[in-house]
Amino acid sequence: MSRSAGRRLGRAGIRDVAAAAGVSITTVSDALNGKGRLPDATRRHVREVADRLGYRPSAAARTLRTGKSGLIGLTVTTYGEEPFTFTEFAYFAEMVRAATSAALARGYALVILPAPARHNAIDVWANVALDGTVVIDPSDHDPVVAELVRQGIPVVSDGRPAASLPVTAWVDNDHEAAVTGLLDHLAESGARRIGLLTGTSTDTYTRLSTAAYLQWCERVGQEPVYEAYPAHDPCAGAVAADRLLARPDRPDAVYGLFDPNGTDLLAAARRYGLRVPEDLLLVCCSESSVYAATEPPITTLSLKPRRIGTAVIQLLIDAIEGLDQGRVIQQVMPTDLIVRTSSQRRHPRTTVSAPRTPAAD
Repeated sequence: MSRSAGRRLGRAGIRDVAAAAGVSITTVSDALNGKGRLPDATRRHVREVADRLGYRPSAAARTLRTGKSGLIGLTVTTYGEEPFTFTEFAYFAEMVRAATSAALARGYALVILPAPARHNAIDVWANVALDGTVVIDPSDHDPVVAELVRQGIPVVSDGRPAASLPVTAWVDNDHEAAVTGLLDHLAESGARRIGLLTGTSTDTYTRLSTAAYLQWCERVGQEPVYEAYPAHDPCAGAVAADRLLARPDRPDAVYGLFDPNGTDLLAAARRYGLRVPEDLLLVCCSESSVYAATEPPITTLSLKPRRIGTAVIQLLIDAIEGLDQGRVIQQVMPTDLIVRTSSQRRHPRTTVSAPRTPAAD
């Protein structure tokens, strides 16, 4: 049997891809690893040939050649004690899905790491040879980020970090513009006293969104009306929604920062006999399609997690491969307000009635 026939029967190698694509081995390597200054057509052609031949780079060979494992970590350090609670929320699920695809396209695998608050999480981290890590919503003084940087591991943040966190790059939304825009939307729909459901953590999403709300209230002359709770605790969110609508200065519109807030507020409104949107306008930040089918459908703010997931991985791999030229790169992504029935009032109200006692279940 000839050597070429043996290759066809066995696993295709980089030489097979080069021969089939009519290019050099170096070109194949650059095309598959996102390196070099290749034309897009050449890079696409090489990848198509590699896919057709079933070529997969040898992880062991790459580690010996480059000193890199090809593994990228991703974790959320802010929310809760459970290791993967964050993946239950639509934002993180969408973000992780896009990040995984972006990593695979450049020859890396994504490893979801447990929240470091768990007693055995650090042991798990120590056993994974990481080329770099994505940290979602780090707190102001995140010890995990500080330790990763100390070890020389590139870190890219999904969320604008505090100045004290020396990350390689970060990607975030313009939370100030997003919150200001949706509050203006509620005011234009007739709201006169807009409330906020927010969190108690110090991550930049919570902090910047809350600050934007307070600044808006000051600008329009409204007294702030808000409740804060630990965002990782779904039961606490329902209680906070109930507290907000039970206040003597009950708002006639509410923005909830977190995914479950829409259903929490809708349930609380029903307990108090409030109609949405006639008596109460609602908006929440969520990527979930559930809110298109609630009664009534709830307006949501989308943070575009797929774009962010792709961007953080591209920035991280560029840093790993030395393509960032040592610069701290910052990217700000747009948001999208998906307007539905819950935030549109046909006849603006100018007065707000006192809260009713919750109806018995």
